[in-house]
Amino acid sequence: MSSTAIKLKYEPIRSLAFGSIVAGYTAIGTALEKPAVIFSIQNLTDKQLMFSFDGANDHFTLSPNGVYNVDCNSNKSDRSGALYLPEGTIIYVKRIGIPASGSVYVTAAYQGV
Repeated sequence: MSSTAIKLKYEPIRSLAFGSIVAGYTAIGTALEKPAVIFSIQNLTDKQLMFSFDGANDHFTLSPNGVYNVDCNSNKSDRSGALYLPEGTIIYVKRIGIPASGSVYVTAAYQGV
């Protein structure tokens, strides 16, 4: 039995190893291909890192082994439009401390049929 409901689909995971995280912002993989309704950013390195959605401004930090999860549609009460992280968005990272192990990861999910 098939469903006509909207499905949650995932883009391939994006990652950047600790040795590629430098003092200036570096892209974590490629731009989003679809508008993300759910996304997760994981700092699985051994140091605190800074993250940015535009590669120029500091937006948030994550401690070692920290996770930043966003569900754009949870508790949504406005039915007039969708809230999402736009396609083409690139997540950037830079070091605060110098990591010696691990990687950072971006997972993104979008609405599909």
